[in-house]
Amino acid sequence: MLAALAGLCGVVCLGAAQSLGADEPRPPLAIQFSLDRPIDATDAPFVMATSNGLFSAEGLAVTTNIASGSPDAIARVAAGTSDFALVDINALVRFRDKDKQGVPPVKAVFVLFNRAPYAIIARKSRGIQTLSDMEGKNLGVAESDLSIRLWPAVAKQNGIKLASVKQSSISTAVREPMLSAGQIDAVTGFSYLSAINLKDRGVPADDLAVLKFADYGCEAYGFAVIVNPALAAAKPEAVKGFVRAVIGGVHLTVKDPAGAAAEVVNRMDGGSKDLELERLRAILHDNILTGEVRRNGLGGIDAARFERSIDQLTEGFKFQKRPVQADIFDDRFLPPVNGRLVN
Repeated sequence: MLAALAGLCGVVCLGAAQSLGADEPRPPLAIQFSLDRPIDATDAPFVMATSNGLFSAEGLAVTTNIASGSPDAIARVAAGTSDFALVDINALVRFRDKDKQGVPPVKAVFVLFNRAPYAIIARKSRGIQTLSDMEGKNLGVAESDLSIRLWPAVAKQNGIKLASVKQSSISTAVREPMLSAGQIDAVTGFSYLSAINLKDRGVPADDLAVLKFADYGCEAYGFAVIVNPALAAAKPEAVKGFVRAVIGGVHLTVKDPAGAAAEVVNRMDGGSKDLELERLRAILHDNILTGEVRRNGLGGIDAARFERSIDQLTEGFKFQKRPVQADIFDDRFLPPVNGRLVN
C-alpha cells in the first residue's frame, strides 16, 4: 500500500512539475527584419517599437538587417532568410508578377505609407514651377527608381507629352549633385529624400519645386511590411503581434517626432537630428497621416483605390497577369479599425 501511494505521489508530483513548467514564460521568438535601405526617418516607427519594448512585449526578439533595395529585401523574405521586411509595395507587385516557379506568394500585411512618396524634384531657377513646366526639360532618372513607372500615368493624367521630356539615366549617387550643379533640370525620387538632401547641400529651399505625384493624381500606396508566407501560416499570432507593435511605434512617433528622430539618429552613422526630424515631419504629413488613414485607420488598403493604382502602373509596366488586391495584401493580421485609428 505504501509503495502504491509513493508511486501515485510520484505521478502527481511529476504532473504538477510539468504543469508549473508549462506556465513558465516562453523564450521570445527570434525575428529577422529587413530594411530595404540604410536606416533613416522612414524607419522611426520600428525604432520606437524596439526602444520602447513593444516587440518584446509581443514575445518577439527582432533583429534588423539592411538589404540592397526592395527587390533584395523581398527575395530575402521569399527565401525565409528574413521573416519581415519594409519594402515599396509597388516593387512587391512587380516581384509577384515574375514567372518564378516555386517562389512563395509573399504578401504585405501592413501599409505604412498610405501615399507613395514618388516625386519630381526640380529647380525653379531652371524654369520649373509646376508639373506642366516639365515639357522640354531634362529629367534625371536614377537606376531602379520605381517612380518612373508611374510617371507615364501621371503625365497622361495632366496632359503632358512624354516625348517632350528628355530622360537621362543616372546613378543614385550623382542624382542630387547633378541637379545641384545644374547638369539636369529635375530628378525623380522620393519627396522626403532628394529635396531635403539638396537643401542640406546648400540649394536654397525657395529654388526647389517638389512635385509630388500624389498631388497630381497618383493613387499608389508606398512602403509596406511584408511577411514570409511560411511564418504567416505557422505563427499567425506572431505576425499579429509584429503588426500591433508597429502600430504602437507609429503612435509613439506621432506623439514625439523629435524623440523619434533622436532615436533614429542614434542608430545612424553620422546622422543629423535636425535633418531627420525635418524628414520625419514630411513623411508623417505627406505619406502616413493622410485623410484616408484618419478615416479608416493605419495599415489597410482601399480596394477601389488599389485597382486604380494598378491601372496607373500598367501605363509604365506590362504585367504578365494583372494582379488583384488579394495577390498582394493580406488584411487578416490587422487589428480592428478602432485599434488602428490615429488620434
